[in-house]
Amino acid sequence: MNSLTRRRFLRDGSTATAAAMLPPFFLQTSSKSGSRLPVVGSGVHTYECVHDWLVPPDGLVWGDTHGLAQDEQGEIYVAHTVNKSSMRAEAVVVYNSSGRFIRAFGEEFRGGAHGLGVRRENGAEVLYHCDINQCKIVKTTLNGESLWAHGYPREDPAYAGRPIDFVPTNVAFAPNGDFYVGDGYGSHHLLRFSSDGKFLGEVGRPGHGDGEFDTPHGLFVDTRGGEPILVVADRGNRRVQTFSLDGSHLRTIKDESRLRMPCHFHTQGDWMVCPDLDSQVCILDREYKVVMQLGDGRASNGEVGSRRRQSRNEFTAGQFITPHAAIFLHGGDILVAEWLPIGRITLLRRV
Repeated sequence: MNSLTRRRFLRDGSTATAAAMLPPFFLQTSSKSGSRLPVVGSGVHTYECVHDWLVPPDGLVWGDTHGLAQDEQGEIYVAHTVNKSSMRAEAVVVYNSSGRFIRAFGEEFRGGAHGLGVRRENGAEVLYHCDINQCKIVKTTLNGESLWAHGYPREDPAYAGRPIDFVPTNVAFAPNGDFYVGDGYGSHHLLRFSSDGKFLGEVGRPGHGDGEFDTPHGLFVDTRGGEPILVVADRGNRRVQTFSLDGSHLRTIKDESRLRMPCHFHTQGDWMVCPDLDSQVCILDREYKVVMQLGDGRASNGEVGSRRRQSRNEFTAGQFITPHAAIFLHGGDILVAEWLPIGRITLLRRV
């Protein structure tokens, strides 16, 4: 994210210290895999916490680990900004379902790799990348071959009238082929496009009321119910909002004690996982109520982002610092990427 955005949410994060502290998350140890690992959660949401489950290949050094996706074959994709010390420049790293490195690509996304999404189009799976350095959305094959790109949205009247920032952060996909783009680090608009990239209009507008956004960082089309619903991580306003696919506001969900800085979403079965930049990963039910907080490190972390410059040996096992992306893997485990300049990918393995 750009420096202005970082300064803003570090400032905003400091106001959270006055909020009520959460009960400590459930933590124990396990020797199931032969080594003792922290275990977080309880009941059906109990996981072993395997930090650094994915590591970059030789010569490549993690930058901020921003985006995650898994394709139909089980291959896992990690989008990161690439550390300045890295001898290699690939910003997208691919692993098999067991965590073994397969390939890497995307040197052109170095410094800007952020949101990452996968879907099937015209008989083949494709990746959508949000680049916060080049300020554009790029569609590629699973091997990184460019298929389509879109930069500044001049066709949107909100951007055509005068130059304003456009820094897309994440994309969501509708069943009919439409897709939505959150301008999370730019001017806080949420744009809707057809499957062939034609601009269709906006959902909501910038602001702080219902149907308005401050950092629409992540978005997801939730198909768990009868009608698909667009769910928006309105991070700057510290809340979640839902909309019909045509853009009508449905609900505003705010629970600052348990849902503090939502970043993005992914679903599997009845459950939605939500990485929360303020030290935790949340599990939401069908009503978007937080039913479990995993690895909550808020008591140790202080202001959001204040531990970003620490080394790995200073991190607390079983606690998150700045979760930025999370997905359910096909088998039910959860993979978490954190906004850290040395990166970190954690596997929450169901037990």
